[in-house]
This record gives sequence, structure tokens and C-alpha cells, in this order.
Amino acid sequence: MTGRRRDGHAGEVLRFAFDGRPYEGRRGDTLASALLAAGVRRVGTSVALGRPRGVFGSWTEEPSAVVQIDHPYSEPMAQATTVPLREGLAASSLVAGRGRLSPEPDPARYDATHAHCDVLVVGAGPAGLAAARAAAATGARVILADDRPEPGGTLADTAETVEGRPGAEWALAVAADLRARPDVRVLTGTSVIGYYDHDYLVAVERRGEDAVTRERVWRVRARRVVLATGAHERSVAFGGNDLPGVMLASAARAYANRYGVLPGRRAVVFTCGDSGHDAARDLAAAGVAIAEIADAREGRLVTGALAATGPGGDGGVRAVLVGTREVEADLLVVSGGWNPVVHLFSQAGGRLEYDDHLAAFRPADPFAARGSVRAAGAARGVFSLPGCLADGAAAGSGAPPIQTPAPAGPPPEHVWLVPPLASPSPAAELPGDYTRHFVDLQRDVTVADIQAATTGAGLRSVEHVKRYTTAGTAHDQGKTSGTLTGAIVAHTLGAGLAELGTTTFRAPYVPVSFAALAGRDRGALHDPVRVTAMHDLHIGHGAVFEDVGQWKRPRYYPRPGEDMEAAVLRECRAVREAAGAMDASTLGKIDVQGPDAAAFLDRLYTNMMSTLKVGAIRYGVMCRADGMVFDDGTVIRLAPGRFLLTTTTGNAAAVLDWMEEWLQTEWPGLRVRCTSVTEQWATLALAGPGSRAVLAGLAPGLAVDAESFPFMTWRDAEVAGIDARVCRISFSGELAYEINVSWWHGHALWKAVLATGAVTPYGTETMHVLRAEKGYPIIGQDTDGTVTPADLGMSWIISRSKPDFIGRRSFARPDTARAGRRHLVALLPDDPAELLPEGAQLVAAGRLPEPPVPMLGHVTSSYRSAALGRAFALALVTGGRDKIGARLQAYTGAGLVPVTVAHPVLYDPEGTRRDG
Repeated sequence: MTGRRRDGHAGEVLRFAFDGRPYEGRRGDTLASALLAAGVRRVGTSVALGRPRGVFGSWTEEPSAVVQIDHPYSEPMAQATTVPLREGLAASSLVAGRGRLSPEPDPARYDATHAHCDVLVVGAGPAGLAAARAAAATGARVILADDRPEPGGTLADTAETVEGRPGAEWALAVAADLRARPDVRVLTGTSVIGYYDHDYLVAVERRGEDAVTRERVWRVRARRVVLATGAHERSVAFGGNDLPGVMLASAARAYANRYGVLPGRRAVVFTCGDSGHDAARDLAAAGVAIAEIADAREGRLVTGALAATGPGGDGGVRAVLVGTREVEADLLVVSGGWNPVVHLFSQAGGRLEYDDHLAAFRPADPFAARGSVRAAGAARGVFSLPGCLADGAAAGSGAPPIQTPAPAGPPPEHVWLVPPLASPSPAAELPGDYTRHFVDLQRDVTVADIQAATTGAGLRSVEHVKRYTTAGTAHDQGKTSGTLTGAIVAHTLGAGLAELGTTTFRAPYVPVSFAALAGRDRGALHDPVRVTAMHDLHIGHGAVFEDVGQWKRPRYYPRPGEDMEAAVLRECRAVREAAGAMDASTLGKIDVQGPDAAAFLDRLYTNMMSTLKVGAIRYGVMCRADGMVFDDGTVIRLAPGRFLLTTTTGNAAAVLDWMEEWLQTEWPGLRVRCTSVTEQWATLALAGPGSRAVLAGLAPGLAVDAESFPFMTWRDAEVAGIDARVCRISFSGELAYEINVSWWHGHALWKAVLATGAVTPYGTETMHVLRAEKGYPIIGQDTDGTVTPADLGMSWIISRSKPDFIGRRSFARPDTARAGRRHLVALLPDDPAELLPEGAQLVAAGRLPEPPVPMLGHVTSSYRSAALGRAFALALVTGGRDKIGARLQAYTGAGLVPVTVAHPVLYDPEGTRRDG
């Protein structure tokens, strides 16, 4: 047990559990500080190597102590350093860095809001508080956002005083004064995660444990932005620098001063500057024995940390090698220098430069390129407390930044890497074993991995090395490892860090839950449930629904004692022998108007639409630029410059988006307007040999004979006393009509049609069977993004006379025109009762060859047919049209089923039933 409470730090006792064991902490603790106080050093194991890992930092810079929160809510990967302790908290370590998603729905609420301000200050440390105070004094509307629960930044981690008061006390007083101002909003527990165009910033606020909303996303527009984001301390690469008990000096200081926790009993301090000495003083004052201070400026280097292994060992530090000497210690405190937090500044377009004295990248100018954002304090390399206060005040008021005198003398020697003892000096080449010199603790990236990327794979860009090794790609986004990685790359290449540069700083700055980004947009609010005008009538008729896109569509209407198969066979017989009605309202409907509407549709569809006469209808197919089928539907010409086209239900939005993309980006000169009217029209499909008589009874003023109302034409008429547009269209192969009325009258139309007593309602499953018997494909089911119209047997729909259309050139490609492409065909199992599973793979007949087995295609649709008296399927088969009559086998999981390839039109191939 290495941890304990510092004298004088008491508070409300909170009980929690970690890895199933009970512990106690204090109000104000984080999970990390409570675990350290309880003597828990090993918090988890590393992702790739399974090495023990402990607490390394004290806030969002933490790379190692990532845990699973199990209670009172589930969170799969949380930094223990940022998890506030609460009564009953239960957490567990991660196995190989992998979290677990909860199978239960999250009961919490997530919100979003928008805000505008004159000045947004990011960071409530000394510079940020000074900036907010100065901006508020000018009368500006100010938002101050900081990710910690209380303002002050790291002031509570140190013993420094501000304006004659303890730093933390001063921060609370300034924040209280700001909150009292009507035009100032102080947001604590709020991380600004991204900086976007036009001074648009996104922040995530974590609410208190008793709040109704767990997290809230803030979308902020600001006239000016002050980035007082501080700096991150960095480590040094030496042997065993990942062990539990190795900790940043700033973190050790925070645990001693902020939380009253001793992170160890006996410490070695390894430092490259004064920060390590400050930490040593605070640790000693708190009761930690300082065994030695190894100052790199004096040539004293820590060459390695030795682990406590064997019985009772937790894999943490037991001793430290200073040079060749072994020093007993359970805590190794490291300070390798400081990196200004420039993530948001870089995202805002600010330019970075390498500072030799800081050995870090900082803003080249405190102002970004657009001039509305400014870095202040440690974020721009000003590290003294008086300097931060003055710089922040200048930034908040809009005054010029303070001038900091350049340090005298040559730049200091900064140590990035301590070679193994076999190497003579830090400047030596890299012989020896670097597999325990860690650069990125979360990703288990070592100096040896960087060697493999540079001298091994020949990579010279830090961006390439990042991707080769994954350094800087974990949840911490390289906060402690980014600059160190660049320095090691520069060392191995013999290049300068300044010329090497940095990797790209991308949003989000800290991990963000998908729930927070979604807000309340989940369930029906994320994917709305859409119902047709006849929905309640379908419910009353006992419909079983399926989801098609966002729509609830009746799949079938079972009668008492019927299962799905029986109900669908009955509905199929009704349509083939009498009359049936289906709710087709969900078909996408797009109104296209304008002088160039006909020319526009000629470019979209593979066949000609400009020759379509007013009053006529034409079936059309759209292809992508690669010639593959994108969607299909009908085009109705309403007037010389007006068309109404239909799309598949699930593709309605995508087709409209596709049309607008071409109009706005490629053909902006065309005078065309496209409007979705899907929900303006309720549509009833009336199909079957008895449909003409039913329609004649409902629409006595409409001539419905075949000569007066031919196939693929439309008529305006009154149907059941309702103004309607009636189209002679069939997706079943039977005599059929589509009756379109205003959405408000869909309910009345459905009731009137069923009230005739001659019509059976049928659902989408029956529609699928009927169309498959006729070989009509459904886009997205019988196609998969690699299918051309010719593959579907529809070469006739590809115009040879049009000068151009989307996809036309692709039909001449060798691959698109080659023999042996997959064709849509029908399959007839030898056993008429055998229903093939959709997706079943097809192989050659006879004995299976040795693996790998050549696959000849797959089943796309499979049904039982009342009209055929058997089961059948549609399939995409390699060279399928040349295999009609041939024998194949379908693998069903239970074995191989012999099938015969057939023409896809199995029912009424002559098409005589279409006209009644």
C-alpha cells in the first residue's frame, strides 16, 4: 500500500468499488486520486503488450488509467483522472484496453443548445480568468468555458498565491464576480472540443450527478475567441517509463496539493527544468521522502525504472536507475518540459513555430490568420504566473500581447531520450534494446517501433510515422506523446524537430460520447417512424408491419389461424384471381418543373424522357457514373415543362439529393426545380383481373376500357367522390391501377375500395412474390451496387440515340461489357417445397471441389408461389442467361440443394394478363 491521505485533508466519505473490491474515498476525489489514496497503483493493462499500467497524469492528459464505469451508468472507456467520485461508483479495469458496451438502454438525457457572445474565453486558469474579467469590464457579452469542475486551472495543484490570496481561493472569487455579471456566463465541466469556420466552436458540458441532463453540447458563435488553454507536461523516453508509479511531476503535485493524496512514499524526481524541483518541494512538504533529484541539466539521467514483480508485486516501480546506481523508490516523478496546448489554435488556422528555449511548438503569432482568435498565457508559451495574468488581461481587453524578453544565452539542452546503459550518451545513435522505452503509453508505441517506421520502413514524415505506429491516435490524441514522438523521429532521422513539424490537431480535443453528439435524437427522434394516411385502418385490419426505410408498411394481413405463409399465399391468389389493394403511398414522389425539365431527365435516366407525351407514363432507370443501377421508377408527364417521377421507398431522399447535386454542381444553368411531394399524395394500388370492374363502380365518369385507358397512361377523375389521378401501372403483371389522392383523403379512399366487398388488402410480402414471379427486380435487394441494367436483362432501357446520360460512358468499359457478368435469373429447386434462404451461395453441380470453392452467384429473393404451386427464387448468377436450363447447387447451411436455372419471368411470360 503506497498511497495514503495527507494530513488535514478530510471530507465526506464515499464508498466505491474497483474490480469488485470495496474502497473508500472523499468528496472531491476523482477515481484516480481515490485509488491512489487506497494504495492501488495498477489500474489496468496496456493495449498491445499487456503490461501493467497505472495513473500517469491528473486530468485529460492521462494516457494509461482508462477504466470501465459499470455503475451508476455504463461508460466503456473513461479516464480515471476525470471521473468524479460518487457514492456507489463501480468501475473496473480494461482488458487489452477494450471497453464493454452496456446491453441496457441509457436512461440519461443529452441536450444541445446554441449561444452567441462577443468574447469566448476557453480555459479558466489564471490567463483565462484575467481575460474574462478584462472582457467583461468592457461591457462585452462573455462566455468562459473550462473543463474542470471548478475554475482556476492548475492553481489548486500548486502552492502559489495570486494577488495576495491562495490561487484556488482567488480563482473562486474571480469566478463568483463574473457569474454576478448579467452578460457573463461561466461554464465549468465544459470541454471545447473543436474550432470550426467562422468562429464556430463546439463544447460539451458534463452536468452534475443530480442533473436531469448528463451532458449538453454547446454550439457557440463568437465575435472574438481567447484561447487560454494552458500547457501539458511531457515525459522522457527511458527504460520502463510506463510502469505504475511513473508519473508526471505536475500530476504528483496535483495529487498532493489538490486531493491531499500521497502518490508514493519515497520518490525520485527526474527533471529537465525547474518544474521538477517545484514538485519535489511540494511532495516533501506533503510527507513524501525525496530519495534523489536527477536534473538532466547537470548530466544526471534516469536510465530506467525497475518493477516490483513476483509474489505480492503489482508490477509498479520498486527502484530507479540513476545512471548505473539503483535507488530504492516507489514513485518516479518526471518533468521533461511543457507543450503549449495549441490544438484549438491550430484548428482555427493559426501557424505554429518551434521554440528552442521551450523545446516545444507554440503559436508563431498570438493571433490566428483570421485575426479573431488569440492565444494567451501558457498556450502561447508564457509560463510565469504574473506573465499569464498580464497576457490574459491584454487578450480579454483586445490590447496588444505582452512582450516577453527572450532568455539570455544559448538554448538549454532538452532530453527526449535516455539510451540504454550500453549507449554512451543521449546524443548517441540508437543501438541496444528500445522495446521498453515508451513514447505513447496508450498505444504501446516504443522507440523501437519508431525505429522500425523510419530506418526500417523508410518513412520521413511525422504524419506517416503516426499512422505506421498509431502513436497519438488513442483517446488522449497525443497530449503527452505527440511532441515526444516527433522528437524521437527527428533523432532517428538526424533531422531537426522544427523542420519536421507536428501532426494535424483534429477535433475532438477530448473523447466525446456518441450520445452527447446525438443529443435527444435517438429512437423515434433520430429515425422518425413514418406512417401513411391509412395506417390506423391497417391496424384495424390486423396488419403485421415491417420497416421500409422509415415507413411502417403492412407486410401481410393474417386472418385468425393464419401464419405469414398462409396469409401471403391467400393474398397472392386474391390478386391473381380477383382483386387486391395495397397501400403504395410510401413510394418516393418528386415533382420536377421548369423549361429544362425534360432535358434534365434525359441526362438522369438511361432512356429518353423528353419524347414522353403529356398524359403518358414511362418506366426509367437511373445509373451512377460507373454505370451501375442506382434507382428505378416511373415518370409521368403532367405538362410540357412538368413531370412527376416515382422512386423506391427507401431511396426517395437519396434520389432527390442526387438530382440536386447534379443541378447545383454540374448543371447549374438548367432551369429546373425539384420538390419532394411524397407526403402530398396517398396512393392505393388496385390490382387483379377484377380491378377494372371495381374502378368502374367507384369512378363512373372514367372510361376504364383498355382502348380508352391504355397501359402506361394516366387520367384525372373522381374516385369514390374524391379528386384523383389514376395511373395504369402494374408491378404485379396483372391488370392494375395506382389511384393517387390528396393525403387527407387517403383514409376515405381506402375505406371506399374495401367497402366494395370485392377487394382483398395485401401487403409488401405479397407484392414481392407477385413481382418476382414476373422477374421484376427490386433495387437494393436484387442489386448490390455492381449490377448494370443489362445484367438485369434490361439492355432495352439503355438509349442508343441520346448523346449522353449519367453512366453512359461506363457501359463501354471492358469490365461492364465483358461476357460472364452476373445476370438476374430464376432458380427452381428440385424439391418444389424447398425454400432457399436469401443470400445462399451458388456452386456448380456435382461434387464440391477442394477449397477455395468457386462461387457462381447468390440468391437475392426467395418465395413460395400460389400461382406456380412451388417455391422459387431469383438470383444473380455468373453468365446466368447462358446457363438457363443448367443445374447448380445452393448451399443452405444444412447442405447442398440442387436447383435448375430458369428464365426470370416465370408467370405469364407473354404478358397477356396485363390488359385484363
